[in-house]
Amino acid sequence: MGTEPLLLIDIDGPLNPYMALSRRRDPQGYRRHRMRPTGWETGQALPVLLNAAHGAELLALSDRYELVWATTWKNEANEWVGPHLGLPPLPFVDWPVVGEGTGDWTFWKTRHVVAYAAGRAFAWIDDEIGEQDRAWVAAHHPGPALLRQIDPAVGLERADFDALAAWAT
Repeated sequence: MGTEPLLLIDIDGPLNPYMALSRRRDPQGYRRHRMRPTGWETGQALPVLLNAAHGAELLALSDRYELVWATTWKNEANEWVGPHLGLPPLPFVDWPVVGEGTGDWTFWKTRHVVAYAAGRAFAWIDDEIGEQDRAWVAAHHPGPALLRQIDPAVGLERADFDALAAWAT
C-alpha cells in the first residue's frame, strides 16, 4: 500500500446502475453485459450495465488514488468488470461476512471499509452510503474520508469524478 488516498469502488450502483435495467433502453453510454459470477452459475446470466468511459475516468484518478474494489464481487471484479472498463487488476476489500446486520442503521460495509483503510485517507463510492455511515466514519476513522453516495438508477456522473479529483487535491 502506498501513501496516496484510497478510492474504494463499489460496482452495483456506481458502475452498474442496476435500477436502470428496467427501462426500455439502456442509459446513454452504457452497454449491457451478461455475466456469471459466483452465485449466478445456473439460470439466466446476470445483466450488468457498464460504461467503458468510466474506466478511463478511474484510470485518470489513479495518479491521485490507489484504486480498490469495495464490492461484493470481491476479486471477481477483476475478471468480470475490470476488463470491460480497461482496468488492470485491482486490490479488493475481502469482506469477512457479506451483509451482516450492524444494529445501528449503518451500512454493513462501513466498518470493514474503515478497517481496510487503517487510518489512511479514503474516498468511497457506493449507492448505499447514508448519513449514519458518514457520522460513524467521522467518529471512528482518524484520517480524511469522502463518502459519496451514488444513485443506483443513474450511476457515476461527471460531477462525481470532478468531486473525487478535487477532494484528492
